[in-house]
Amino acid sequence: MNAVRDVASAVLVLGGAGLCLLAALGLLRFPDTATRLHASAKAQTVGLVLILTGTAAQVPGRYAPVVLLVALFQLLTVPVTGQIVGRTAYRTRGIARAALVRDELGDRLEREGTVPPDDEGGVQTEADR
Repeated sequence: MNAVRDVASAVLVLGGAGLCLLAALGLLRFPDTATRLHASAKAQTVGLVLILTGTAAQVPGRYAPVVLLVALFQLLTVPVTGQIVGRTAYRTRGIARAALVRDELGDRLEREGTVPPDDEGGVQTEADR
């Protein structure tokens, strides 16, 4: 039984580490904030939860709930943070609006008059900032 737990834990930790590596590569390679948010929010969170689950199987029983609480905290806070970062990037023209398939936030903000329409639909360059 101990060998099965060790193998399952190793698979979870290695799988999580692989997803964390892919998330890091996504942060380096993806062109804009919206695509980078997917890499950081989705792959990184799932990778961390896998690592923490594999760790919880190996630590003494009294520490496992603490490790699982960290995973739960990650699952609850990352979507909220991603939403805030995404909206901020949208409002500061950090997202290529022309590349969006649906732009519900842009329609709402234009109706409210809080953000002027972006005619170019592009991301600001370093020279524009």
